[in-house]
Parts: sequence; structure tokens; C-alpha cells
Amino acid sequence: MKRDFQAPGRSPVFARNAAAATSHPLATSAVLEVLQNGGNAVDAAIAGVAVQCVVETHMTGIGGDCFAIVTEPDGRLTGFNGSGAAPKAASPERLAELGVKEITDTSAHAVTVPGAVRAWETLLSAHGTRSFKELFKRAIEYARDGFPVAPRVARDWAQNVAKLSEDEISAARYLINGAAPETGTILKYPHLADTLERIAEGGADAFYSGDIARDIVSALQAKGGLMTEDDLAACHTTAVAPVMRDYKGYSVAELPPNGQGVIALVILGILEKFDLENMDPLGPERFHLEMEASRIAYAVRDKFVTDPNYMDVCHTRLIGSDYIDQLASLVSLESRTFPIPEASLSPQTDTVYLSVVDKDGLSVSFINSLFSDFGSGIVAPASGVLLHSRGKSFRAAPGHANSIDGGKRPLHTIIPAMVLKDGAPFLSFGVMGGQYQACGHAHLLTNIIDYGMDVQAAIDFPRMFFDLDTHDLQAERLVPPSTVDGLKARGHTVVPASGPIGGSQAIMIDKARHLLTAGSDPRKDGHAAGY
Repeated sequence: MKRDFQAPGRSPVFARNAAAATSHPLATSAVLEVLQNGGNAVDAAIAGVAVQCVVETHMTGIGGDCFAIVTEPDGRLTGFNGSGAAPKAASPERLAELGVKEITDTSAHAVTVPGAVRAWETLLSAHGTRSFKELFKRAIEYARDGFPVAPRVARDWAQNVAKLSEDEISAARYLINGAAPETGTILKYPHLADTLERIAEGGADAFYSGDIARDIVSALQAKGGLMTEDDLAACHTTAVAPVMRDYKGYSVAELPPNGQGVIALVILGILEKFDLENMDPLGPERFHLEMEASRIAYAVRDKFVTDPNYMDVCHTRLIGSDYIDQLASLVSLESRTFPIPEASLSPQTDTVYLSVVDKDGLSVSFINSLFSDFGSGIVAPASGVLLHSRGKSFRAAPGHANSIDGGKRPLHTIIPAMVLKDGAPFLSFGVMGGQYQACGHAHLLTNIIDYGMDVQAAIDFPRMFFDLDTHDLQAERLVPPSTVDGLKARGHTVVPASGPIGGSQAIMIDKARHLLTAGSDPRKDGHAAGY
């Protein structure tokens, strides 16, 4: 599909040596600086995400979790699960004793052990060439000396004033006279700067033990949380083999559970059973099929996907051909399936993302998140660590795949991905947007593979998603009225999305031409660059 140069939008970035795509220009600059000074893709990714943890503090931070896929030039893949677990003392019974019936995103029980810093150190040990001390320089500089608030960051911030106002420390740290900072406001985080310096000097252990750990535990226990210093000290990153599935001659790699990456593969498997490539990419047929496949796949997710030690079904069963056929049979091209029959699902016996590719062909697909905007809204006061809310995915009641338990990792929405073609790296990509991400992976890939879009056009293309409770469809502004009418005729309720749905970054790798093509999402103030 050729780009219409008369339509508003941005062109992809082309580069020969290296490329980066992140959700913030300052992070992209930090990535390129490391690459041009001889660091590799993993070094650069750590430098970039450290900057994002300062300048996009509402979306990510050192108090969150991290997942990554590293791909060697020959196509060898290694996955890293940097998600933390629930406190050892947590259980449905303990929460019931405390009177907790639901884990909300501002509850201390929504805070699992933050796994990001340990994951960064593990990535550097396995694939990096630089130290935290070298890679944190820009992040520390922005935290201590100040950075300007970007337009999209200011927009999101303004929508979270009420949440931040609930906590005295959060209000003091993140609001100015009770209001969100405006675009261009210079912000400084001296406590966070000190903490980053301590991690730079002492490594991940400086975060998971000592004063910083005590500060985190104290903040959570003051709000009734169960976290202990032993819980933090036990944090570890797991190296995992990505799970693979073919889609029309391309090998798509996702991380296995406790993340929802396998659900992106389920959606693609269902879509492959239909004549998607001959449907109008903006038409009601395409969006109906995509939404039906996603609704079915997310029902599978909610029934089965959790910490793999607690799953009733092996994740490989969920992408098997027989099971995909079983799920695809639930799709009608003429009408919406509702409700989705649960019996048919059993197999028969806010977030930042960045992608980096270096001059040697090493590529990193990397995602780091606080989950909700500003995570739990709980700040450890002395260290300035804003804590995530990933434990919100747990159920407080027993009997569910994601019922809370001590040492258990929750269902994760954040999922980096890689695509291989003929065994070689082809695309490093990821999608932001919480629950949307698995659906977003399928949408982006079908834009590229089925409709021939370049990475930037695929990212810019209008999106839809569905409300997880009502299953009403949410349409971005540029979805045509005729498509909305066609979806309504198929039984869908369609409402305008309240804002952009997710965001994405991607780098396409053309090994034969030694050419990199990078795209970034204008919805998220994304920025791609290369050299």
C-alpha cells in the first residue's frame, strides 16, 4: 500500500546502521547517544527506558515491571520475564480477613514486587556491554536538573488529577497547586535522581534491599499492604523461550504466560482462517472479524492465562491447530456472537514500549509499565519510587485462574514481540494500551502482512477495541461512518473512543538491503530516529 503524501501524517524513518523507536523524543535521543558511542541495542534500550521512567512518569517507572525479547542477527531469540510476584503473605483468605473484596488500582494490595530494575540488570548481564552508571546519566540529569512536559504527557496527566489528589505524597510530588503541569512545564524529581544514582552505583541490590526497600515497604504497610523486605529481596527475572506461531509465512514470537502474548497468537490464528487480505482494511467486514476474533481470544485469556505454575492448560494448547479451528467456528461473518459460550473455550483432550536495532543486527523489543496511569498512585516518599498497580489483575476471591496467592505473578498485559521471516529478524514491535495490546499486535501485523502497509502507515491506521465488560466496540475518530454503520448492522453497539486507542513502535529489518525502517506513534508523542 503506497503512502498518500497529501494526507497528514509522518513518514517512516530509514537508516542503514541503527534505529530506535520510543514513545518520547528524549528517550529516543538517549538511545541514539548510546548507539553512536559504541553501545549495543540492549545498552541503548536500558538508557532509553531509564529516561522514560523520568519523563513519562505517569506510564512507567522503576516501581514497575518489564518484559523483553532479544534477537540475535541469526534469529536466535531470548525472552525475559521481569514481572514481580505478590507478597508471600497474600491469599484470598488473608484479604478476606482484611475486608478486601476487590483489588482496586489505588490499593496497596495492587502493588506486586516491582521487577523492572532486576530485569534491566539481568538483560545487561546477558547481552549488554555498559554499566548502569554509564546508562543512567541522561535519566539522572533529567530527574535532577529538569525536563519539559510533553503535550501527550500533559494531556494524560490532566486526566489523573483526582487520582493523584487521593494521596498526600502523590499530590505533593505530581501536582502543582492541585493541578496537573501544563505542556512545557519544567519538572524535577530530586528524590528519584538520588535513587537512580544509588542504583547506578550499587546495582539492583541497592533497590531490592537497604534504605530504598525499607522505604517501599514502609509506604505500603502504612496503607495496609502485606509487602515485606524479604519479598523484595526475593525478586528475580526469568529467562524464557518465546512461544512461536506461523502467520502466512512469518514466524511471530511472543512471551509465554503470565503475559497475554499467547492471546495475540490466538487472534492471528483465528484471522488466518478467513480471507482477511481481500477485505477492505477500513471496512466493516475487516473490523467485525478482528473484533470477533479478539473477543473470543480475550475470553480464552480470562479463563486460562495466569502464572504458568497455576495454569490448568499448557499455553501451547491454546495455539494448537485443532483449538484454533474450534475457536474460529464461533465466528460468524454476518453477525456478532454474544454471549461467547464459555463451554466452547475449553480445549478438547499504561505502559511504554521501545524498539532498538543496532549496527550488528542485535534487536531488542522492550516494554516497561506501571499498568494504570501513575500506577497505584502510591509513592515511597524518601526514594521517590512511584509503585505500579499490576496486582489489580488479581482476583481477591478464590477459584479463579488469577486469584491472588503468595509468590504468584499476576496476568500481565504488557507484551513485547518479534517477527522472523525465513528464520531471520524481520520486525521488532510492540503496542501500548494495557488490555488492548494483544488485539493491537494482531491489528498492526495484519496491516503490514495482509495489506502491505509500511510500519508508519500500519501504526497510524485507525483502531478499534471493545469494552471488556459490555463488549461495546470503541472506534477511533478516523474509522469511517460507513464502517460504523456496517458494524451496527451486524449487531454491534459502537461508541466513539474517548481518545486514542493505545500506541505502537516498530522497526522493520531488511537484512538483504541492510536497511532499517522505523515507525513511531503520533498518538503517544512517539519518536523514531536512526543513523
